[in-house]
Amino acid sequence: MTIALISDLFFGEQSEQRLQRRLAEARDAGAVLAILPELPLDPWYPAREDSEDEESEGPGGRRYATLAEAAATAQIGVVGGAIIRDPDSPEHKFNTTFVFDAAGDLVGQYRKSHLPQEPGFWEKSHYQAGDIPPRPFQGLAIPFGLQVCSDINRPVGSQVLGAMGAELIAVPRATEPKTYPRWLLVFQSIAITCSVFVASVNRPRPEFDVEMGGPSVVVAPDGEILLETTAPVGVAAIERGKVRLARSAYPGYLPVRADLYSRSWGQVERSAATTDRPSSC
Repeated sequence: MTIALISDLFFGEQSEQRLQRRLAEARDAGAVLAILPELPLDPWYPAREDSEDEESEGPGGRRYATLAEAAATAQIGVVGGAIIRDPDSPEHKFNTTFVFDAAGDLVGQYRKSHLPQEPGFWEKSHYQAGDIPPRPFQGLAIPFGLQVCSDINRPVGSQVLGAMGAELIAVPRATEPKTYPRWLLVFQSIAITCSVFVASVNRPRPEFDVEMGGPSVVVAPDGEILLETTAPVGVAAIERGKVRLARSAYPGYLPVRADLYSRSWGQVERSAATTDRPSSC
């Protein structure tokens, strides 16, 4: 499968037309799946602590419809998201990433689960942490899963996705250039230890005095960097044979001890419930 990393933002005048042009460019380069940055249809609202009504929408709103229509028009799968209000509890909002197929039909969605709260990234002031475990999406060329930005720094979600059969983990993100070396190290370690491809797309430029930007990247299951670019559109080929090879070699063939891990995490959960100290690793 060939994938496209689209490091661009789509809000303001002619934004829908620009999105369709970028997707058409990716499709013409052979891509069947285009991955957009974190919250690609909006300014980076978490740069400020105050939230605004306009930054979120209900299920099936304008942003959702824009992504679905763009995927269908360009005839390419699309990964992109928005801040979505919970229909049962509208006061609850989630940073939600959608996966659409080339017909514009929804394949699945995922809510960001790990939220920073610091200058430039006041995310807890804008939405709640996701409450749905990650799982691979089917219906495209290969099974793949989502982790959104900070999620990748808690590796359990990626490990679960790999153990459930995901061969690619897509990581929309919003990060600063100075932190890129550390992010790359995490991407490579996830790729190697989970025997998956990792593809991460960053927001491209500074916003609201936040030094946003830095490369988008694709890492192979052996840790090789297949693509590292700050171009608006980058394309890379995903060879499934590399996943099979990685899972038959060390450390890929090591067993996933889900029974053992679940007992340990149960102890962590019980401990966290009886203390004010947040769990960390």
